[in-house]
Amino acid sequence: MSIFEKAREHAVISSASSALGWDQETYMPDAAATHRAAQLSWLSSRAHELATSDAWKKDLEDAEAANTGTDAKLTANLRELRREFDRATKLPVELVARESEATSLGMHAWAEARKNNDFASFAPHLSKLVALAREKAELWGYENEPYDALLDGYERATSTAAVASLFDDLRPQLSSIAAKAVEISKAKAVPLPAGPYSIEGQMNLNRQVAEAVGFDFSAGRIDTTTHPFCTTLGPSDVRLTTRYNLEDFTSSLFGVLHEAGHGLYEQGIPGEDFGLPSGSSVSLGIHESQSRLWENHVGRSDAFWNQWYPVAQEIFPQLASYPLESFLNHVRRAEFSPIRVEADEATYDLHIILRFGLERRLVRGELEVKDVPAAWNASFEELFGFVPPDDRHGCLQDIHWSMGGLGYFSTYSLGNLNAAQLFAAARKNPEIAAATDRADYAPLLKWLRDSVHVFGATLDPADLMKQATGKAPSPEDYLAHLTQRYLA
Repeated sequence: MSIFEKAREHAVISSASSALGWDQETYMPDAAATHRAAQLSWLSSRAHELATSDAWKKDLEDAEAANTGTDAKLTANLRELRREFDRATKLPVELVARESEATSLGMHAWAEARKNNDFASFAPHLSKLVALAREKAELWGYENEPYDALLDGYERATSTAAVASLFDDLRPQLSSIAAKAVEISKAKAVPLPAGPYSIEGQMNLNRQVAEAVGFDFSAGRIDTTTHPFCTTLGPSDVRLTTRYNLEDFTSSLFGVLHEAGHGLYEQGIPGEDFGLPSGSSVSLGIHESQSRLWENHVGRSDAFWNQWYPVAQEIFPQLASYPLESFLNHVRRAEFSPIRVEADEATYDLHIILRFGLERRLVRGELEVKDVPAAWNASFEELFGFVPPDDRHGCLQDIHWSMGGLGYFSTYSLGNLNAAQLFAAARKNPEIAAATDRADYAPLLKWLRDSVHVFGATLDPADLMKQATGKAPSPEDYLAHLTQRYLA
């Protein structure tokens, strides 16, 4: 069996884990949590054993020795398989099993703690997950601090110091834009007509919009969950999830646009390469660029709502006498909210700066888990000017830590920067600009397919951005976008 055949076998095992994880977040009964943890632990152990085996190592070495370097895609696949192998072999299989069980139980404990506003019940799980993250970081090794090793798993070829420097530079500008945007929005605010906005109506609109931007429902679906996400179970099986707010249908709609952006990326990666680096996404910063592009640059534009507002008015009769201008002010309003997933563009990155700082302190050992709620509230008040009403709206709101996702959060802001840069580059093509201005998104999607999706993980994120846009990643287009949308 060649190294590529082994990689495909590994992907089959991993996708089985993904299917069980998707079920755990959507339809699994609560009482099944312990057994599901055992299932996921067993599968992750088998996948890790395969990917770190002597047979895997020999086949990889044989393929590297036979490679002439004339096939760029083959060379990139071998380079990334080597990087993944070197990283994987530093973790013993028993640690992988422990982590899988801890995350499965941790996710269940987090859901209960969030529902009951009870951080103390989640704290032991978080302590275990932070300890596991530190253990992995020490085994992987790092140049400056343990967080580097964790970040590398989500956004390769960057560093904690680089992200921290970016955030330090951006924070004053983002805080200024946010404060001004919030004040302007207050003056223009006209409340959305009262609900209820039926879940059936929201489902109907969500599906129509997802189809219109290009999501293929013959190879995907939408389900309901506590925390919206997108997961890929195979080359033709991409699952989106959302949640519903009976008082504001746009919460679910923008959640679906966001997750559909992830799904469009997954559906655009070469399916025949599933299991290989060329058939995988390159990084979360690039992945997030796709979701934020469709959610914000497309979904909050005038052109989009000129097309879709009449449809929304048909589905939700209470919108009949609510002017489009008022609706646009509603979906582009800026306000300081405690909830990240419901935050607007103008204030969103402040949520990420908060989480990045806390995660870094947790991994360094400078912040004890028991002190997380107080530290969260203090940082939140510094950034937003008020304290969240409770932990459910504060340190318990996100699923990521329960998933063992320490090192993840900064990729959301990197995605925002990348989204603005990609969208600006695409619109330099007059045909794409004209099409998006009339709510025809097929040319934009094709450009993203050809410029981003088709390369899978064969290029580093910064190299991919430079190739697609003609310049290195920069906050310039993002700051210009925020200024134009919220302050102009």
